[in-house]
Amino acid sequence: MTNATTTVPRAEAESVLSGARIVTPDGVLDDGWVSIAAGRILGVGTGTPPVSAVTRSLAGRWLVPGFIDIHCHGGGGESFDGESTERIRTAIRTHRATGTTTMLGSLVSGPIPELARQVSRLAELVEDGELAGIHLEGPFLSAARCGAHTPELLRAPDRESVATLLTAGRGAVRMVTLAPELEGAVRAVGQLIDGGSLVAIGHTDAFEAQVLPAVDAGATVATHLFNAMRPLHHREPGPIGTLLDDERVTVELICDLVHLHPTTVRMGARHAGPDRTVLVTDAISATGMGDGQYELGGLQVTVTDGVPLLDNGSLAGSSLTMDVAFRNLVQTCGLSVEDAVAATATRPAAVLGLADEIGCITPGHRADLVVLDEELGLREVLRRGEPA
Repeated sequence: MTNATTTVPRAEAESVLSGARIVTPDGVLDDGWVSIAAGRILGVGTGTPPVSAVTRSLAGRWLVPGFIDIHCHGGGGESFDGESTERIRTAIRTHRATGTTTMLGSLVSGPIPELARQVSRLAELVEDGELAGIHLEGPFLSAARCGAHTPELLRAPDRESVATLLTAGRGAVRMVTLAPELEGAVRAVGQLIDGGSLVAIGHTDAFEAQVLPAVDAGATVATHLFNAMRPLHHREPGPIGTLLDDERVTVELICDLVHLHPTTVRMGARHAGPDRTVLVTDAISATGMGDGQYELGGLQVTVTDGVPLLDNGSLAGSSLTMDVAFRNLVQTCGLSVEDAVAATATRPAAVLGLADEIGCITPGHRADLVVLDEELGLREVLRRGEPA
């Protein structure tokens, strides 16, 4: 017996993946199949699959939507602030091979003219469909919580600087992280939203009374919650308590088990729930390259046992990939596979305004798919129906 739907009844499937455990918006389909045509999902069902030119059995493996990373600085030895577009493509390919079929290119703090040049360069890759947008993690950050950003490069968000960066992006600047306690920050939230960008709160030493006006103005994302923020205190919730408890805010979590203890991940994800939790990598150029010396925004980074650190001992991003984050969330932090799909695909798609295109396995969506084995190990990645 077959249970199937399709948005294009007369189309003929070019390929079919069958015998899979498919995570769909309506639950998990055992012995499920997905038919693909012209890079899109044609149908989803269980039981006997439709006839097609190519049918492959996944032998009971998991089939989940392609991962979406909204906070990533590089990989494969390359960073998104690189001078060469082709070298930047290396970073994209590195993450795509590990299941990230959609991503933002994140930039660290720098002088406004240099950031504008970097933004303009990345905008070409957005226009080519290689990136879903640009994320500016700075320079509008708190020096007290600078993390792996050069303190001397941090500044308040004046109108001219914000306008320069938005203009350089030609509509490609999709998210900007700022510290809400900075002079002009709340006004900048409105300016950024008017320019087509999401606003995230992060790298902040703010109190709750300084965070809430930015959220009221339209900030909707918490940049790597818990990290590079004033700690939670029982008499002053600060950014962590305020952002985690506000239903208007989606929270990023770096699930490498280094930035956050598994219990912290579990508490954050369970409190925010699947409709507000997004896993991110915050990955740097070292991702996929092994231990050694690297650079992030002009700062020297030493990677030992996969952990990137500055000379002062501060974490400098990660070497995480989304398939590992997915597995960590389930196997170590104790959340369900369905929760992991929501955090790595469905919710980030909604954050980016792309929920009608990507983020779930349903007819009409792009055939961005990841095959995982019983232990949630990566086995195959398809982007637009083709091997990534």
